[in-house]
Amino acid sequence: MNKTIQKISFIAILAAFLCVLSPWSIPIGDIPVTLATFALYLIGGLTKKFDGGLVVLVYIFIGIIGIPVFSSFRGGIGVVLGATGGYIIGYLPAVIIISFLTCINKKQFFWYPLSMVLGTIICYFVGTIWYMFQTENSLAYALTVCVVPFIIFDIIKIIVASIVAYIINVKTTLFSSIYSGINKNM
Repeated sequence: MNKTIQKISFIAILAAFLCVLSPWSIPIGDIPVTLATFALYLIGGLTKKFDGGLVVLVYIFIGIIGIPVFSSFRGGIGVVLGATGGYIIGYLPAVIIISFLTCINKKQFFWYPLSMVLGTIICYFVGTIWYMFQTENSLAYALTVCVVPFIIFDIIKIIVASIVAYIINVKTTLFSSIYSGINKNM
């Protein structure tokens, strides 16, 4: 199969994976705990550089046009422009950072949790600033509502996603054929 078609198919499959996991949520205050960040961590750990960003752009587009792929099975531009939409926007720089850092050496485990922690910090930053402006709340309130309750869940997701991505990248050749021969500098 043509390498470009393989790569496009891979991106589409990962976008579908993100779309399937993201709507499932457990409500905790204003922002629910979702599997979106778990999917995001895996996508970042499995893709090369900007491919993870393409996956997230596809996901955001699908949600903006109204398909209920965001938390709690919601969709539409209003979700992205709403108080918690900054976290969805934050997925983009987060997954790009994760992809870039894990590409440094996919065979060294420590790059996985390190990149995922940094990606989470970026997502928290973008989402929290957005939340503050949308709700006109203080930084302390935004951190209390939007970050602190989720830290333990994100730590668990990072540990599991790091292990899974590492095993897939190092112990299998599942995705190596997709990237072999395609813009090795990407």
